[in-house]
Amino acid sequence: MNTALRSLAGVAALGVAGVGYAGLVERNAFALRRFTVPVLPAGSRPLRVLQISDLHLVPRQSRKVEWVRGLAALEPDLVVNTGDNLSHVDAVPGALRAMEPLLDFPGVFVMGSNDVFGPTPKNPARYLTRRHADAPPGRVLLPVEDLRAGMRAGGWTDLDNARTVLDVGGLPVELVGTDDAHINRDRYAAVAAAASPSAALTVGVTHAPYQRVLDPMAADGARLLIAGHTHGGQLALPIYGALVTNCDLPTNRAKGLSRWWPGAGPNPSAPAPPDAAWLHVSAGLGTSPYAPVRFACRPEATLLTLVGAGR
Repeated sequence: MNTALRSLAGVAALGVAGVGYAGLVERNAFALRRFTVPVLPAGSRPLRVLQISDLHLVPRQSRKVEWVRGLAALEPDLVVNTGDNLSHVDAVPGALRAMEPLLDFPGVFVMGSNDVFGPTPKNPARYLTRRHADAPPGRVLLPVEDLRAGMRAGGWTDLDNARTVLDVGGLPVELVGTDDAHINRDRYAAVAAAASPSAALTVGVTHAPYQRVLDPMAADGARLLIAGHTHGGQLALPIYGALVTNCDLPTNRAKGLSRWWPGAGPNPSAPAPPDAAWLHVSAGLGTSPYAPVRFACRPEATLLTLVGAGR
């Protein structure tokens, strides 16, 4: 075998190994991320907020279900579910089983497009174009109302285009959310208002972090914004990071914690104004069944510890 053929064979072997790792190992290597966020009034006791996002459940994913159930051991003060729980018409029982022990804690949720419509095969190259959000024909409707009813029955609050105040660990926390901007169901204008001066904190919650939702939430005084949808890029390059976000959020904010304000732009290290919000985007816990791989982007849930400003 000449040098060129050996090189080609080596590249092919690496490619096969990479696909195997991404499809068999990393997509099942669930991780808990932890961040501390200084957004509460000075002197407040810390609050623990658990974010669950993008499970994309299909039947028989018992390992993922049991891992999520185990998160109840964290005893969060609040659970925030940012949608895309489903990827199959029969996935609602599994999703509600995953959430069951977490329903013992205060919680809120918004829905994502994959709670409403079943997944369909897509050319992955579409995510690199402006057609990434185009709805493919023949989408199957999922039993989203059964999922919504189950979470409501467990005591969680539906934040799809809604605003409410909850007692979270003894503090009044205002929460405002939208339905999924990725399928144009967001109606933030219908619930827009200045942050309540009587609340210790105002939190904005949405599935897909489109700037048309983040900007007015931040402008209205929300100091913490929580979203999912991006999968952290799902396939990332070591050191470089995400290639896509599947929305108009810059790729260097595809997951994790950064500052956000209207007109923030793509540079998360740019000097933030004093009243800038904190933005957390979860890389989520699942994948589409038609693209069951992750690389350099482990599936995750996140525990946000909220502390007094200045700590």
